[in-house]
Amino acid sequence: MRNTVITKDMIANPKTHYGNAKASTRHFITQRVTGAINILFLGLLLYLVVRLAGQDRTDMVAVIGSAWIGLPLAVLIAIVAVHMRNGMRDTLEDYLHGRVYSLVMMLNTLFCLVIALAGIGAVLKLVFWG
Repeated sequence: MRNTVITKDMIANPKTHYGNAKASTRHFITQRVTGAINILFLGLLLYLVVRLAGQDRTDMVAVIGSAWIGLPLAVLIAIVAVHMRNGMRDTLEDYLHGRVYSLVMMLNTLFCLVIALAGIGAVLKLVFWG
């Protein structure tokens, strides 16, 4: 692997290639698609906040335990975790490089995976086992 320092001259020259174009395009599209889906799911979140405001645990379990609410909520948690990982990747790659970036990105991925699995597990427990 080559360690090439990217200079302003390299960036200004359109014939210079650096980075992985396919991975960058995939990342760009994933970030936009997950962001758009998050906006679409905003209605579900608003409904849940308004519906569950001031309710006790029994009502909360009944609402989220419904398959019509719980399953889309589980999908939303997964999509938000992917969006969160990609957003943090953008920030991390601006400030960190080399092995530190690889380590922090691995921790970022692990954190997002743990959050997604915990959230999805909790919602699916309510949907399938009450």
